[in-house]
Amino acid sequence: MTERGRTVQITDSSGVWGSFFLLAYIGAAIYFVSRSGGGFWQVVLGLLQAAVWPVYLTYLVLEALGA
Repeated sequence: MTERGRTVQITDSSGVWGSFFLLAYIGAAIYFVSRSGGGFWQVVLGLLQAAVWPVYLTYLVLEALGA
């Protein structure tokens, strides 16, 4: 990218973490949906749980540590 004779280099290095989080979401979605009863709203709830499972994990770890 050139602006008034200067060269600007733009670097984006978040691709690896994005791929990791996508795979974590897919794995969690498979887990929570497979444990649901199979109804439409239960599957939707399983997908929502897959999106926020790190929050549950953090809460349980902090609770176990007595924080």
